Amino acid sequence: MIRSKFQILLGLMVMSSMSIAQEVTKVSSKDASSFHWVLDNIILIIGGIVIISVFVTLLRLAFSLLSLQKARLMKELGIEKEEVLNELGQPLWQKAYNWAWSLVPIQEESEIDLGHDYDGIRELDNKVPPWWIILFYGSIVFAGFYMYVYHWSGSGWSSEQEYVESIELAEKRIKEYLSNQADAVDETNVAFLSDENTLLSGENIFKQHCVVCHGQFGEGLVGPNFTDSYWIQGGGIKNIFVTIKYGVPQKGMISWKSTLRPSEMQSVASFIMTLEGTDPPNQKDPEGEIWQLEEKAKVLESSISN
Repeated sequence: MIRSKFQILLGLMVMSSMSIAQEVTKVSSKDASSFHWVLDNIILIIGGIVIISVFVTLLRLAFSLLSLQKARLMKELGIEKEEVLNELGQPLWQKAYNWAWSLVPIQEESEIDLGHDYDGIRELDNKVPPWWIILFYGSIVFAGFYMYVYHWSGSGWSSEQEYVESIELAEKRIKEYLSNQADAVDETNVAFLSDENTLLSGENIFKQHCVVCHGQFGEGLVGPNFTDSYWIQGGGIKNIFVTIKYGVPQKGMISWKSTLRPSEMQSVASFIMTLEGTDPPNQKDPEGEIWQLEEKAKVLESSISN
């Protein structure tokens, strides 16, 4: 009867633990990092241990009350007072220890002797050790947690999830690396960038800082026209980058190296190169010299190879 009640309590503990796990899983995002997942499961394990400890404590208390009641009955039946006092005075831990091991006194071992004697070593029908029982039922509880986390909740770790997280981490590190490399640009390694994001960024910078002198469409105002093939300081991505970076004080062109990052100067220089041939209205007269076509071909070839 007692064992069946214990099994019922154990079942209730498993159900309670799985209910807590479900609630935590609802709160925690499926896209959480591995660290958060481990933390959640540590909390679940601690919660399960607490629940089990509470139920075991209540169970032990119930056994203690039964023992006390037994002692009182023994007293009412006229059993020796010393035996009653020994029963009443037995500490709780001793009762729990005796219950767990169900130790049989030496003088009563004949009752559990299985009749097998090997070189003076007798085989007794003792109760299974409590540590074995704990491991057995603990493995059942662990199996319930494992099945729920890895097969039903959808939040358990898997090799596929590890692969996805590693790819995301690699992409993040690549972006960080490229962002750091972008500011390593100077006049020796600058290259024309034709991707949409770079040109859009360059256009925004141009509209913010350059339209006052060069016009809304690069047609030229105080500064020169960017839509023709004439260049005062030389065309091409490197010459334009150097002009933006260091300026041309004698022409009224300020240096932008203290205002713009190297990657931003590369973006706006690339955008300026796309303005040639756009033919906007109200173009300023050509200034400087025509930039040689063979130099343009070299820059084009370099941009394609990059």
